[in-house]
Amino acid sequence: MTDAAKLSLDGKDFDYPVMSGSVGPDVVDIRKLYAQTGAFTYDPGFTSTASCQSKLTYIDGDEGVLLHRGYPIGELAEESSFMEVAYLLLNGELPNQGELTTFNRTITRHTMVHEQLATFFRGFRRDAHPMAILCGVVGALSAFYHDSTDIHDPVQRTIASHRLIAKMPTIAAMAYKYSVGQPFLYPDNSLSYTGNFLRMTFGVPAEPYEVNPAVEKAMDRIFILHADHEQNASTSTVRLAGSSGANPFACIAAGIACLWGPAHGGANEAALNMLREIGTPERIPEFIARAKDKNDPFRLMGFGHRVYKNYDPRATVMQKTVREVFDALKVNDPLFDTALRLEELALSDDYFIEKKLFPNVDFYSGVILSAIGFPTSMFTVLFALARTVGWVAQWNEMITDPDQKIGRPRQLYNGPVQRSYTPLGER
Repeated sequence: MTDAAKLSLDGKDFDYPVMSGSVGPDVVDIRKLYAQTGAFTYDPGFTSTASCQSKLTYIDGDEGVLLHRGYPIGELAEESSFMEVAYLLLNGELPNQGELTTFNRTITRHTMVHEQLATFFRGFRRDAHPMAILCGVVGALSAFYHDSTDIHDPVQRTIASHRLIAKMPTIAAMAYKYSVGQPFLYPDNSLSYTGNFLRMTFGVPAEPYEVNPAVEKAMDRIFILHADHEQNASTSTVRLAGSSGANPFACIAAGIACLWGPAHGGANEAALNMLREIGTPERIPEFIARAKDKNDPFRLMGFGHRVYKNYDPRATVMQKTVREVFDALKVNDPLFDTALRLEELALSDDYFIEKKLFPNVDFYSGVILSAIGFPTSMFTVLFALARTVGWVAQWNEMITDPDQKIGRPRQLYNGPVQRSYTPLGER
């Protein structure tokens, strides 16, 4: 590794420092590029640009590695709980038993939402998409919790972080209940974070709700696998909104809005719809042939990833989880047989191997969520619920970063040059 990168422009040479992280590619520090050269870099999508320093999540897409604070995602999903992972992302280390008990108690005591929010929900149409409701309600939280919007107060930042993590399952469940016309259920402090969410979503006041341990474990794993994923579109949106000094509730609402896009949070719904379109394993060769045909717009959803050029490490855990859920619920769904056969054929096909189109986490998660009973309109809501932990951790890290500045991307302008105004009558 060199100490500096050299750039030649207009006959002049410039040196820029090369920075190294604890692991991963080096980065060239070009903060002084414009001041020294009068030029910008051009990087649509910022795919070659490090926008910040972070200690939270590391991804090696070529090797299929995903680490949270150094811990492999597979180990966390198999051995820990979502609350442990939330504590890890927020605080940097896994909690001991006492710390976890205190954290669980804190989150549990924040799960209720202001009673007036029920009235706010009723302002939406009954057929409103749950993501539209989630985005609106989370953005409105700053109108109900004024005592935790001062971003310069570490205590208020902590309270806001806990509130967002705790209230998101309640708001998500309320969005679902509202869409199906059922009464809201208050949280039950005797249940776990995930068990409480399942009860508020599928329970009714007329009878007690029994939490299925296999389903609870599966949902907890899904939450872990979606908790954070480095500087993706929605996380970058949260950071960009936060860089202006916006309150944390507004920042998370911005992340939810970005996540709603089908290219980001809607991929598992698209994968499930594709499996339904295929129908049975016998029809898979037909659809694989269509996927290879450049003149056919059909795409195999749930395969390949913007970052991973190897097997998505989260997909391995998901495949095992599908079996556990189907066994527990006695589900005999041809979609799962189709999914397994499609994976098998794709992984042995030279076309998919050459293009590194491996199954990703969305390939299986839609099947699991459908088996549990969630409609497809709730899939992205569940993604947002889990990702709130990562968004909050990233937001906290950004606020305390001494290098943090308000986001201001540059552009390559290719519109008209300066021209004179022509009066209306002369045009």
